[in-house]
Amino acid sequence: MPGNPEPTGLEAVIERLRAMGAVPALGRRLEADRAAAQAELRKTIVEQIPAFSETRNPEILPELAAHSARHVDEIARLLSGHPPGNFDFVAENARRRAEQRFPLEATLHAYRCGLRSMSTWMRANAPAGDGIDERQLADAAADFAIEYTDAISNLLTAEYVAQARQLAEAEGDRRTELMNILLGGYDESDGRVARILRRAGYLEQRQSYCVALAQPADAREMENPARARRLADAVAGALRRLVGRQLVGVRDAHVVAIVSDTRRLSGWTAPQTRLADRIYPELMRIGPAAVIGMSTDVPSTAHIPKAHGQAQVALDFAHAGDRVVRYAAIPVRQMVLRHARESVQPALPAWSDALARADAAANGALVATLRAYAAADMNVLGAAKALAVHANTVYGRLQRVEEITGHDARGYAALTELLLAIDCRL
Repeated sequence: MPGNPEPTGLEAVIERLRAMGAVPALGRRLEADRAAAQAELRKTIVEQIPAFSETRNPEILPELAAHSARHVDEIARLLSGHPPGNFDFVAENARRRAEQRFPLEATLHAYRCGLRSMSTWMRANAPAGDGIDERQLADAAADFAIEYTDAISNLLTAEYVAQARQLAEAEGDRRTELMNILLGGYDESDGRVARILRRAGYLEQRQSYCVALAQPADAREMENPARARRLADAVAGALRRLVGRQLVGVRDAHVVAIVSDTRRLSGWTAPQTRLADRIYPELMRIGPAAVIGMSTDVPSTAHIPKAHGQAQVALDFAHAGDRVVRYAAIPVRQMVLRHARESVQPALPAWSDALARADAAANGALVATLRAYAAADMNVLGAAKALAVHANTVYGRLQRVEEITGHDARGYAALTELLLAIDCRL
């Protein structure tokens, strides 16, 4: 029948300390010196790790003091000869640091600093006159610090990462639900929805809202989750400089950003600068691989679905030469054509087909002449100069258009009809 397995890791180091007579004497001394050891441990960590002194979270330092006390108690227990426990207090500390978004590396560094301090204490407080070899004790004390640090660091890292992942998933679910409510519209009598929006700060008074939609210049890249996430991170990073609230996520093959800020401080103060005007230069910082459409400012959450539609229209006009398009900056003519094109195309007059064929045979000269003539305020000489042709050539082409369509382009109404028909065919 096999005997008990040999102790390993932390248990083995404690057995070495016991064999040389340092345990349980060190444990009793640490228990007697408990308050001073706790204070020294906390002081060492705060002095050597800037994250603890620079944090603005008022809970970090008090919790550091309580956690340091737990470590001193646990080390005193171990050095009194007791076997290692399950370190529940370390797991709880990991979860708290993850919830507070306190850096994992700073927490791990605190453990390393603290245990170096404890190793020094062990060597300085070794029982005297008991034949303990100082070098062996120093080695054992260093090994104890290493094994203890490894044990708590591994546990802390695993718990921190698990809690951070759980929080990220919960935050992602909350953000997705919130975005779906805002973009899809909601029933104002729904108390649950009202509570969600109120907690998120979206029912505050005197707020302005703006929606931006982004996608890669090659829209197919949104099918790659990693690339879609990188673009979302780029949009969130660009907007982070703004004061206010930003909600950024991936929805319907687009990166969606809902930005809000105070429109005016009170009913007696002047309105702030338009939110869309503040967002525009920040989004321009995003590289040329993305195109973006922006809505106008809207005054309440009820109008966010409308702003989403505006951003979609603006995105349709965005291209490599004009990467960030504001809905308010789209020319009226282009806006009308976009909305009317699908419904008008089936009703285009028969001459539009004949004009298209003749223009193709002329290598685009007929349509180019009509556009140049309109751009020159219906001045033949101006159109001829723009086209680098003789005025008689312009007259000849306008005559050809009239023969095909029955419309004399030298009249405003006829020219408008011709250009609208041409644009609606595109």
